[in-house]
Amino acid sequence: MRGAGRIAALACLLCLFSLGPAPAEEAGDIVLGAPTSLTTVEGTESLMAARLAVEEINRAGGVLIGSQRRRLKLEAVDLKEVKTAAPPGRAVARLREFILEKKPRALVIGPFRSEVLLASMDLLAEHKIPTVSCIAMSPAVDAKILSDPKYKFIFRVGLNNKYLATYLIETMKLLKRKFGFDRVFILNQDVAWARSTAYLMIKLYFNRKGWRVLGQENLAEGAADFKAALGRARERRAQVLLAIFDTPSSRALVEQWHEQGSRAALCGFISPVSGPGAWADFQGNLAGVMNVIFELGNIPSAKYRPATDFYRAFQARYGHAIQAGHGPAPAYESVRILAEAMERAGSLDPDRVAAALEATDRQGAMGRVRFHRGHQAVFGQDPQSEALSCVVQWSGKGERKIVHPQALAEEEIKLPRAGKPGG
Repeated sequence: MRGAGRIAALACLLCLFSLGPAPAEEAGDIVLGAPTSLTTVEGTESLMAARLAVEEINRAGGVLIGSQRRRLKLEAVDLKEVKTAAPPGRAVARLREFILEKKPRALVIGPFRSEVLLASMDLLAEHKIPTVSCIAMSPAVDAKILSDPKYKFIFRVGLNNKYLATYLIETMKLLKRKFGFDRVFILNQDVAWARSTAYLMIKLYFNRKGWRVLGQENLAEGAADFKAALGRARERRAQVLLAIFDTPSSRALVEQWHEQGSRAALCGFISPVSGPGAWADFQGNLAGVMNVIFELGNIPSAKYRPATDFYRAFQARYGHAIQAGHGPAPAYESVRILAEAMERAGSLDPDRVAAALEATDRQGAMGRVRFHRGHQAVFGQDPQSEALSCVVQWSGKGERKIVHPQALAEEEIKLPRAGKPGG
């Protein structure tokens, strides 16, 4: 009998081995998908930040679903969507293939371009995949979510265009109040998020508050020669040069602004000047430049500890500081937000997770994260009440000093050049 028992036990073991390794979901892992553009610093560092959150959660035991703790597993895909000439349908097709192959329970980070996120919303609704987007910015996403309940699975924790315009408007108010500026020249990338930001600022602020918009130019993807446009701004005596770009080639705008000795205050979002490494990259020629850091946590703050904690954790994990001004902090928060929603739901059922996401109220690296009816994280002026963006100005010592909002401000805005621009 003993021999027969041993043989039976051995047979059972052989049977189990013959089945091979169980799929990730059967083994208990919760698969999170991370589709984005991995050829950009924003996409790459967002994936790194999401991975950091996954590692922290798994070290703490995983996500508690009912009475069972389950580990997270992060799967990434490059949507290859950066070139605006590429039809959004190609990136959506890559996303569809990824969903069918990896079968993620939820998505974080999401498409880089607003055009791609908008085009993929029906796919996400079809598969009922809770998605917390972090990079694409068009407010048209919010409008679609409000228009049809089938999009209830889609949320955005990163900054959108309306909030970006609000932060830039507040900066323009500071410049007008302190220096009397009222003449602006606008240069923006010819993509949805940048065009709509420029449009909102003209419509909601410049045209209403007595500013003269001396020019507004949409520049093609990859543009690297800004000399003619800078010359037009100079001829028209611009006091503020408002620039809105996320391309690596936009570094040439800053270089040419410096080379021409422009006295116009350079302000906006220019991706290559966002991180602390930019000072060395530009050989110290950034003094006075003002740039929006889209989400708190992508920069530390002496006045808000959770932002600094995340920033330092990223640096400790990867050996370098965050260079992206947009994406990493919301990517980290998106994993945390999803894990907490799944625990509140006590289930991975997408309808229950979506309902739990709507009830999000988290104090994290970006400030306090809550979603409005259009599933957009609410941004404001106080990290205890809302998520925050911030505006920094490069000092002559190569430091990024927060100048807005007041709750985080370290210094007041200074003129970038001697004398009054346009004077």
